[in-house]
Amino acid sequence: MSSKRTPSALDSTPKAIIEQLQLDGRRSYAEIGKAVGLSEAAVRQRVQKLTDAGVMQIVAVTDPMRLGFHRQAMLGIRVSGDTRVVADRLAELPEVSYVVLSAGSFDILAEVVCEDDDGLIELLNEKVRDIDGVSGTETFVYLQLNKQKYDWGTR
Repeated sequence: MSSKRTPSALDSTPKAIIEQLQLDGRRSYAEIGKAVGLSEAAVRQRVQKLTDAGVMQIVAVTDPMRLGFHRQAMLGIRVSGDTRVVADRLAELPEVSYVVLSAGSFDILAEVVCEDDDGLIELLNEKVRDIDGVSGTETFVYLQLNKQKYDWGTR
């Protein structure tokens, strides 16, 4: 997915396709076509264009706990220097699933998924804090996930 913010140039048809996929990412192109008034082939082409352009991804959203990842956390990271360089380095780490530049107490927020507490400690000490420019971190350990949704629609 693109990290650059650009004005939305999508008309109502690709937005409708996205909304259909947000409701059920396994819907067939034929079903989506019926809902938005296009042929199956036209939906397939539009979806390919949207994914190629980085507008959307089609992925399986999983429960990390059921896959052996028993520690999730949000890292608040303070940076001295260029935050974009540090964010790019963080994004390269396989344990990091989400990275945003932020305003406030932290320059960067990064969500991480680890197998256990030892994995989190190793990630913090041997990877995150070793990145040039990281001046401090604060770890917010997730105790329970109460809500996770991806169907906010389009504008």
